[in-house]
Amino acid sequence: MNTDARGGDRAADVAELGHRPRLRWREVRGLVAAADHDGDGRVRAAAVAALVRAGPPRAAGKAWRRALSDPDAAVRRRAVELAPAVSGAKVASRLIPRLGDPDPLVAEATAAALGELGPGAVEQGAVRALVNEARTHDDALVREAAVAALGALGDPAGKDAVLAACTDRPAVRRRAVLALAAFSGADVEAALHAARRDRDWQTRQAAEDLLTDED
Repeated sequence: MNTDARGGDRAADVAELGHRPRLRWREVRGLVAAADHDGDGRVRAAAVAALVRAGPPRAAGKAWRRALSDPDAAVRRRAVELAPAVSGAKVASRLIPRLGDPDPLVAEATAAALGELGPGAVEQGAVRALVNEARTHDDALVREAAVAALGALGDPAGKDAVLAACTDRPAVRRRAVLALAAFSGADVEAALHAARRDRDWQTRQAAEDLLTDED
């Protein structure tokens, strides 16, 4: 991350603007300039967040879209986290490419954000992209986040990937079992009963809780 000695103080000043009920145009212009050109990633991230929270939708959306491809991974991650608060009809479609971000923390945050976007994300192709990451991503944290998002979206096209994740690493298996609550069918029942015998006690407990809720 590019930083300077006073970057943290400037980022705090910028972030404060996002908590005001209304911004002056001079302040909006200043935030846009900071989001686009400041040399410190902390300031750019804070400026984008302030615009999304309190700025006019057009300026906020434009700054947010640019932040998604910022050279600083921390700025990209902040932009991804802000996605559920961004106005516009194509938020999910703009977000999906960040599932392939070279920084796994950005990819993880992207999966989580897509899970929060609901039907709009499904309509814009998020399920297929999340299925791919749940099955193939090298980082277990990303696979776990993708599985959780598939459970949150609850689209039937994601069920097979969630079932497959029940044989992944323990943290992913636990998340997959919880995600199965969004689906139904004999294969789901079989996976839950198998998870009751899992080596990981938290996975066993999650399965037990779901099966008990069904009784």
